[in-house]
Amino acid sequence: MKTISSILVLMLLAVSSFAQSDRPDWKAFDNRPVPEWYKDAKFGIFITWGVYSVPAYAPKGNYSEWYQFWMQEKSFDGNVYDYHKKVYGDKTYYQLADDFKAELFNPDEWAALIEKAGAKYIVPVAKHHDGFTWWYSKEANEHWGFPWNATEIGPKRDLLGDLLNAVRKTSVKPGVYCSLYEWYNPLYKKNPEQYALTHVIPQMKELITKYKPYVLWTDGDWDDSDTTWHSVDFLKWLYNESSMKDSIVTYDRWGKGIRFKHGNVYTPEYQPDMDFGNHYFEESRGIGFSYGYNRVEDSWDYNSSQTLILLLSDLVSRGGNFLLNIGPDKHGKIPPIMQERLLDIGAWLKTNGEAIYNTRKWKQACQWSAGRRDYKPEREEGDFKANGDFILKQTVDPPKGYAAKEVFFTYNPKKNNLYAILPKLPSKNELLLKDIVLPKGTVVRWIANSQVLKWQTKDKNTVVTLPAFSNNEFKQQAAYTIKIENFGK
Repeated sequence: MKTISSILVLMLLAVSSFAQSDRPDWKAFDNRPVPEWYKDAKFGIFITWGVYSVPAYAPKGNYSEWYQFWMQEKSFDGNVYDYHKKVYGDKTYYQLADDFKAELFNPDEWAALIEKAGAKYIVPVAKHHDGFTWWYSKEANEHWGFPWNATEIGPKRDLLGDLLNAVRKTSVKPGVYCSLYEWYNPLYKKNPEQYALTHVIPQMKELITKYKPYVLWTDGDWDDSDTTWHSVDFLKWLYNESSMKDSIVTYDRWGKGIRFKHGNVYTPEYQPDMDFGNHYFEESRGIGFSYGYNRVEDSWDYNSSQTLILLLSDLVSRGGNFLLNIGPDKHGKIPPIMQERLLDIGAWLKTNGEAIYNTRKWKQACQWSAGRRDYKPEREEGDFKANGDFILKQTVDPPKGYAAKEVFFTYNPKKNNLYAILPKLPSKNELLLKDIVLPKGTVVRWIANSQVLKWQTKDKNTVVTLPAFSNNEFKQQAAYTIKIENFGK
């Protein structure tokens, strides 16, 4: 039975929590300007890597970084639990950390690859829902009751510090991901609010103070309210007192019911058809389906380079960023198929990047062909390939009767250039830009080789004559770009 004093304490906590969820505070956070560097960047790399990279296992269509949860809860009719018993016997998940050696981890190589991919920021998953930290965290050790960080077990090095130091030698900005909750943390299971105040908030403050990231990507928010997480108080500190207050980007994962309603940047996840109006957003997804490396996935389960480039173009045209995930293996190597995809994207951006970087949403995101625009992927349970195929069906391979996005539009307000990104070349060497009338003397240029293109006005439309395709002039690409210079002047 509770004592009077304990009831009073609970009442005070409830009042405190109510005050912290004050809607005007969230409105202020909602209206906080998104830093310009981030809106210019457009493309970032997520890096999901940890103890779960040792088994690197989940049934297809599921996240391998949830291995501990799948195993302990005996999900999928015990599939993961049975796999663990078969491969690791009586080893606990925590003992797998000894096998997370990362002996081939070369942060300079990672940083160089990410820069070649054309990414402008990274978000390493420094602590996922299992609570294991890439850096030394006294809170992790104290509340788990044993060393649970990469500096003391497994790699025995500061993985986060080493990677961010390498990234700072490049043009890529460092960020960090930190899960709010931890599935089986004893303190969290006992008292989520005390856990928030004495565990995760000190961890996040340490990450900001010590590593100075430009991005703080929170997650694991959905089981508890923003009042339990003391999200408002933390964000006030972050935006008003921290050393990164003017340049840091945060998101919408701060408590139950907050996502897509409040926060600086919204975070759709494998949700390519969501529209947020003028609120900034960033879609994240893996190259395959799982964020963490999943050995069950086959080559055909990975999205093609073309798919990923079209996804990037689509998201940027709609006013958002693309955060593409890679999942290194337990040794610290990025799987070759992921490296290939990154290098292909980087090669495309080297030619077409000016239509992506530093651009903003135009008055219309795209130009449609005739047909229905309500295509939805047919997806059976466990079938995740349609998530990536969605953009292909909306562009280069529409089902019969459905419209295709013929052109993605982006706009550079500083240079007053309009860009038209073509998922495929028209059947004739002519591009019809509907309801666009260009002033006389406007220069239209083919980005692949800077060739000036002929154009004419026709019935309130613009018809652009495209060059005949020639391997001697330019290589075949996943998408093609024309630039309309000094648009509107």
